[in-house]
Amino acid sequence: MIRRTAFAFFAAFAGALFALSAGAQTDVGPTLAQIMKRGFLTCGVTDAPGFAQRDGAGEWRGFDVDFCRAVASAVLDDPAKARFVELSQKERAGALQAGAADLLVSASPWTQSRDAGQKLIYAAVFMHDGQGFLVRRKRGSASVQDLDGASICIEQGTPYELAVADFFRARKAKYDPKLFPSLEDAAKAYDEEKCEALTADVSTLHGVRIGLTAPADHAVLPDLLSKSPRGPLVRQGDDQWLNIVRWTLFAMIDAEELEVSKANADSALTSENPQIRRLLGVDGAHGDDLGLSQDWAYRIVKHVGNYADVFERNLGQGAPYAMERRLNALWNKGGLMYAPPVR
Repeated sequence: MIRRTAFAFFAAFAGALFALSAGAQTDVGPTLAQIMKRGFLTCGVTDAPGFAQRDGAGEWRGFDVDFCRAVASAVLDDPAKARFVELSQKERAGALQAGAADLLVSASPWTQSRDAGQKLIYAAVFMHDGQGFLVRRKRGSASVQDLDGASICIEQGTPYELAVADFFRARKAKYDPKLFPSLEDAAKAYDEEKCEALTADVSTLHGVRIGLTAPADHAVLPDLLSKSPRGPLVRQGDDQWLNIVRWTLFAMIDAEELEVSKANADSALTSENPQIRRLLGVDGAHGDDLGLSQDWAYRIVKHVGNYADVFERNLGQGAPYAMERRLNALWNKGGLMYAPPVR
């Protein structure tokens, strides 16, 4: 009798654990539920060369845009189910807080005040950016050390102005600041040779360069004056959605490291590499905790590509910006792009 009672207890306990496990697999958080119900993902973007701009046909293109399409691929198996809301810098945080967007991909650089003070949270870093300098090649500058005494066009009242002052003061070097009310005005003055260098974030400078009169005559110096990590932003309080956005990026980085790309995603399904098989959902059940199908990462790579695919297509040597990977190279190739494995 005692043995039968004990067996019944353990059977019931095991059943309860199984039920809890099954419930965990099917629970859907508020953001994912809304997206599934409406049938599309809404991304807030800000017009920026190489990151989010409309092409001649009115279609959104760019690094940020492709990341949003990667999230749509993971969730809805269709990159075309990403829709875009153009937002100004002042509108972005409020739009996400109000639910007008499911995530922001053209976010301002990650800082403590933005992370903690707006009830929003950065999911990950998909672009290691920072302030740098654009110079004319004929000047022969190899680094910022060669800018002693140079005139520099700066957008007034921005962190750029303070960072330049701190940089030259720390080195007891001189410079001639030329201040302008907007970055557009500063870039125009630089193009008209009213100063010898232009400063802004490196990603911005590459966009400015292709709009100059003779883009090939200018180069972005390799040095960084500051850290400006960028990444997608989501609302605080929905951990499932945070994890989906975060692991979308991690899957793209892992795919590049494993040499799984948009071009070979299908053939990679038959790989004998256990890491590739787990990543693509061939082995294991790594979509349950995210509320997604097991092939969620395969969908991302198949529809959009790995991190290198997206970078090179929009910003790198295959794009007009010819931006080098630098810090955005993989961790095992001298960069900072590093992701936990899918397992």
